[in-house]
Amino acid sequence: MRAVWGRQYEGGAHMDFQLALRRARQVVAATMHPGMLRESAGLDWVEDDGTVDVERLGATRDALELLLSDQAVLHVGRVRSLPLDATRRRLLSEAIVRTAFARLDARGAVGEATLNAALAMFVEDVAVVRRDAVDDGVLTRSSDGSAYRLVE
Repeated sequence: MRAVWGRQYEGGAHMDFQLALRRARQVVAATMHPGMLRESAGLDWVEDDGTVDVERLGATRDALELLLSDQAVLHVGRVRSLPLDATRRRLLSEAIVRTAFARLDARGAVGEATLNAALAMFVEDVAVVRRDAVDDGVLTRSSDGSAYRLVE
């Protein structure tokens, strides 16, 4: 699912979200084990003299804040291919459907066209996601198939 973690143009530089997450994990590990900073091989945010590259970590912070915001969906790619493993695919489908309904602020039934448009923000194959959600009881479908309701 590499497409989900695309690059973001922010502050004049490209930010790879996977790199931001990797750096964040490194910062947490270095905080827990300060000796890591003395052995900074592989830490691109620590200079040879042991000082921290504040600008690089600032860009990482900005990328993480973006990922945690409501704007994240505007900056990352859609899921292009769903996992082949049915369990993983269905878990992802449920997460996508619940997120789409939250974005729609839908409390009742949603028409198929509206649901498809909302799902398409996150995933290319909306039919599989919708079908998984119905099969798993996350969504109910009207008898004529024209509307869907999220099961709480």
